[in-house]
Amino acid sequence: MADRPLTLMAVHAHPDDEATGTGGVLARYAAEGIRTVLVTCTDGACGDGPGGVKPGDPGHDPAAVARMRRQELEASCGVLKISDLEMLDYADSGMMGWPTNDAPGAFWQTPVQEGAARLADLMRHYRPDVVVTYDENGFYGHPDHIQAHRITMAALEMTELTPKVYWTTMPRSMMRRFGETMREFNEDLPAPDPAEAAEMAKIGLPDDEITTWVDTLAFSGQKFDALAAHASQGDNIFFLKLGKERFGELMGTETFVRVQDPTGAALPENDLFAGLR
Repeated sequence: MADRPLTLMAVHAHPDDEATGTGGVLARYAAEGIRTVLVTCTDGACGDGPGGVKPGDPGHDPAAVARMRRQELEASCGVLKISDLEMLDYADSGMMGWPTNDAPGAFWQTPVQEGAARLADLMRHYRPDVVVTYDENGFYGHPDHIQAHRITMAALEMTELTPKVYWTTMPRSMMRRFGETMREFNEDLPAPDPAEAAEMAKIGLPDDEITTWVDTLAFSGQKFDALAAHASQGDNIFFLKLGKERFGELMGTETFVRVQDPTGAALPENDLFAGLR
């Protein structure tokens, strides 16, 4: 490794996902001199348009939304000091059950081996020491997150590389804090129906199943600013309502499950690069 920098590759589904789940580690490791590579799989065209116009509503122009979100993504990468941005440019599939799931060119419709082959080429080029993506359920069941997980794991099998591999997750204790904070900022927030509450309770993991807790508090301001760069999606980014101080209190640690490790680093760990430096 003497002839190349340590490298982190994060594989995300949409513009803004890089900031939500991994903004802290991307900023932290960039500051430590590690090369940070972001692979964004879709164009984000199913996001909100100018003025908050929703997909499928009059005035929503998917192509214009994709262009706008590309600009916002580049601004976010600048805030987080991301070294390299790679766009696979698949069509955003929208939320599970939307008609866009079945549209030609949608990421959800893309054969896994096709997407994996393209990602494997990027892995061979950048030779990441650490790869981060979502778990099998895409954390909360979004089709593009699930597909990003699938192509990442398939791409790793296609290469000779043996990086440390992590899935983003959240401890249940933090999920409870999020729920309490959301109710604090929105007293009129209706209680979820029992079925929805049961599904929400499945998100994340028990605290003792989290393998990796990374302190990113010193970089929470950058993470906040990276999220704010995705201004067009502000209606959907609750955390921006907190202000930087409360945001840092709530979002100053990023958590992961380690699923592949050639180093034998002890668990739990507080560094994605434990065993590599």
